[in-house]
Order: sequence, then C-alpha cells, then structure tokens
Amino acid sequence: MHLTIVLFERLGLLLVIAFVLTRIPGFRSLLYREFRFKMAGLHACVFGLFGIAGTLTGVVIDSDFTVINTFVWHVEADQMVVSSSLVAIVIAGLLGGPVVGLGAGIIAGTHLFFLGGIGFLANSLVNPLTGLLAGFTARFFSQERVISPVKALFIGIFPPILLMHLLLIFDSQDRAMIELVNTIGLPVVLSNSIAIAIFTAMIAIVLREQENEAAFATRQALTIVEEALPFLKEETFQKKAEGIADLFYARLKLAAVTVTNEKEVMAHKGMGGDHHHIGNPLRTSLSQRALTSQNILVAYSKTEIQCTHKNCPLESVIIIPMIEAQQTIGLIKLYFRKPQHIRPVEVMLAEGLFQLIANQLKTMKAERLELHTRDAELSNLQAQINPHFLFNTLHMIAALFRKDPEKARDITIQLANFMRFNLKLVSTHLVPLEKETEHVKAYIAIIQTRFTGRMHIHFLQPEETAHLLIPPSTIQPLVENSVRHGLEHVSEGGKVVVEMERKDGRVLISVRDNGQGFPESVLQQAGEAVLTEKQHGGTGLYNVNQRLMNLLGEEARLHVQNLSAGGSEVYFSIPCHE
Repeated sequence: MHLTIVLFERLGLLLVIAFVLTRIPGFRSLLYREFRFKMAGLHACVFGLFGIAGTLTGVVIDSDFTVINTFVWHVEADQMVVSSSLVAIVIAGLLGGPVVGLGAGIIAGTHLFFLGGIGFLANSLVNPLTGLLAGFTARFFSQERVISPVKALFIGIFPPILLMHLLLIFDSQDRAMIELVNTIGLPVVLSNSIAIAIFTAMIAIVLREQENEAAFATRQALTIVEEALPFLKEETFQKKAEGIADLFYARLKLAAVTVTNEKEVMAHKGMGGDHHHIGNPLRTSLSQRALTSQNILVAYSKTEIQCTHKNCPLESVIIIPMIEAQQTIGLIKLYFRKPQHIRPVEVMLAEGLFQLIANQLKTMKAERLELHTRDAELSNLQAQINPHFLFNTLHMIAALFRKDPEKARDITIQLANFMRFNLKLVSTHLVPLEKETEHVKAYIAIIQTRFTGRMHIHFLQPEETAHLLIPPSTIQPLVENSVRHGLEHVSEGGKVVVEMERKDGRVLISVRDNGQGFPESVLQQAGEAVLTEKQHGGTGLYNVNQRLMNLLGEEARLHVQNLSAGGSEVYFSIPCHE
C-alpha cells in the first residue's frame, strides 16, 4: 500500500511534466499524425527524456523490501529501481508509432541499463519492447487521433506485466525476485495504467482546446471580413485602408493597426500614432518580404520590426498581405505591445483573415470584370445601331410631312422612343418585358411604314407577361435580322411573326419569317460564333445569345432553324416566375 501511494505521488510530478509537454507547439504534429523522420527523431528524444524523468522520479527498493523515497540518482547492486518510464514510452508509441516508441524506449532503457541494480537487464529491455509494441498497437486505432482513456487504461496494464515476466525470466531461480515481483506487481500495474489513461485524457483536452480556438478564430475571421466588405468595395484605396484599420482596431483589441499599399502607409489606428504617419514609405525589409512572398509574417521583437523611433511601444506584429489577382496590393499590420500577446489563436485568426480577404478581393474583381464586360457588350450593341436605318427613317419622315403629316408625327415619336431606349441600354442589365416590347413595336412601326406593301410584321403577346425581366434590346435585333437578311430579296408578301407563348413555367419568344432562311454553311454557327456581316446576321445574333446566357443562364440560349415551308425561326425562352 505504501509503495502504491509513493508511486502515485511521483506520477503526479510526472503528469505535471506531461502537461507542460502538451503545451509545446511541436507536440501538435504528433496529435495529427504528421510523420516526418526529422520530427520523429525529435519526438523520440523528447519522450526518451520524459522516460528518464519517470525513472528519476521513481523509487528504489532495498534488498529487505524497504522503499527509499529519494529521487533515483544512483542504484546500488542490491537495490532495484521501480520506474515510471513505461508511461512515457507507451504514450510515445501510441502517438508516434513504432519508430518514435522504439527510439524513446532505447533512450530510457539505456539510462536504466547504466543505473544498474537488481533486474537492470529486464528494466532496460522492457522499454524499447514496450515502445515498439505500443506503436504497432496504435495502428489498430489509426482512425482515432487520440486513443480514449478507457482503451489506454486497458493497454497500460500490459507493459508492467511484461516487465514482471522479464524479471522472472532473467532471475527465474531467485526466490527473492519472486517475492519482489509479488511486492511491486500490483502497484506498478495500477500506477502505470492509470497514469497512461490520465495522460491520454489530457491530450484529448488539448485537442478540444485547439479545435475550440480554431473554431473561434474562424468565426471571428468570418464576422470581421463580412463587416469589412463595404470597405473592401471602396473605389479609392485610402477609404478602403481607413475603414479596415478602424474595424480591425475595434474588433481585435490590438495595440495598433496599420494598413499600407505597396509603397506607403495609408492608415494607422492605435498606439504609435506620433510616428506611424500616413504617407510614411515602406522601407523595412520585413514589409518588403511580406509584399514579395505573399505570405503572413510574424515578428516577435523590435529588431525584426525595425521601427526607427526609439520609444515605439509596439514590440511585435503580424503582417497580412492583401492579394488581388495574384498581386499584393497592400499590407495589414496587426501590432501588439508584447511578443507573448501573439498566441496561436491570433496566428490562426490572421491566417483566416488572409484567406478570406484574398477570396473576397478575387470575387469582387471578377464581378467588376464581368460588369465591365457586360457594359462593353451593351455599349457595343448600342454602337451597332445602323446609321443607314437612322438616315433612311429621317428621309422617310421628311417625305411623309408632305404626304401625311399625321403619320410623319407618329413615326417621329416612334423613332424618338426607339432612340431613347437605345441610349439607356448601358444603365441596366435587365428590363421589364413591357419596355422591351415597346422598343420592338417602335421599330416595327418604322419598318412597316418604310416597306409598306412589301412586308407585314405581326406581334403576338399573351397577357400578364409585362413584369418578366429580359436583357434589353434582345428581340429587336432578331426582328431586324429577319428584315435585313431573311427578307432581303423579297419584293412583296414578306412576313415576320413575333410570338410569345407560355410553356412549362417559361415564356417562349420566337421570331419567324418566310424569307430565304439561313445558308446551310452558317446555320450551325448562327448565334454561337461571330459571323461576318454578310453571313446572315453578323455579330447581332452572337451578342444577343451571349447576353441571354450570361444574364439568364444556359436555358435561355438562342435556337436557330430553317422552316420546312421556307424562311427561318430564331427562338429562346425566359423564366416565368409568378
């Protein structure tokens, strides 16, 4: 009983050492099974030293079974050391596998070998054997990051039993050894197995702490980046920098925040404002490295920060590059008063902010590029207004004033409506179908007046579709294509039908004519590629098709076909959401 109490007392000191070990940053690689030979060697040495500490904090039993409570610095020939080194070796094998377990066991076993005493050979051999066996045992639990304390308690029973067997094997004829094994057997089994279970429970707690810190850092990063969106969207970098500096300083409770572009300080908030001025150039090697490496950098001293002001209160910093289109557009510097204020959670938070800000800047740049592309397409469409159409319509109006002033006035109004709609093309991406149909009807009125008797254009639209949205100037180019190309050689009896029909939750819009149809050589390419002006429609069908797909999706694409009775049909559909 006395021996059991003493062993548990010594194991308490050993577990304190184990707790300190779990706080070492490099210990995390073991928990996540990140095996590298260099790291495995380092962990084997650490756990080997931990095993030696278990030996030093063990107890010595004299030949008359007297327990000596002093720390084990040396062992006489008639004494035996009862070591707790197996606790460290089992943990080494369970976490690091056979390589780490065996390495740690050899280190702890070598120390026991040179200590000497009764059973020194069994004591020195049991450590590497235990490390190797524990490492192989861990492979059965490879899906678990840390073995549960209950399983560890069960596993921890076997190394002391192995030790007892080795003691009896090497001294099988010694009656005193049998009595010694009977004395130390149960206390060693209980103390070692319970200590191993406690150690694994401590590791599980460390893992939960790390996961909680990571989750907190992720949530905080998401919240901050969401709040930073309005500032990231600012057109001028100065406003962007000021908004980010104010936000980060308020949310993260830092000593100071500095935001720079690639050349100079654009905003500073917090301590050190007397010398961290807006407009200061970026001269330090740390800032230049952050700009070129595009990686987060951490400085833990004034020497690394390289601030030229003698009494600067800022002693450590995390630098977050702002990446846009693979280019560093600026830096966010999170300053701290003391190096110890930069904990792992602060670094995790900075990494989260770095990734999220880079993704947001990339998304916003893509959105701006898409917006500019669409605006360019609409501007291009606006520029495509045929000057001949305008001049011919004006000549027609001038002629009508002599013959039919009322008709001339009506056509003038229609031309004004047509031109006004075209001038507004770049102001919006989608317009109500009602506005689009007004545009088409204005064009139809002008064309039918110009080609009176040569062609008739019919417009059929169901009720309750005026609210639907459609890209501007989508139908009119299709009608113009039929007039200019389909009916180009028709002197009379030409017909164009613009029809809208509800079908399967969408509105089908088609433009048919009874003209010459599309040449077979370009039928498959119409709307899919940029054709020359002479190839039945030029770029008009292609531009309409691209805008329909970009704004309404793939289902809204143009379909082109020749009709069996003659002529052609171009049709598409738009969503009909009630």
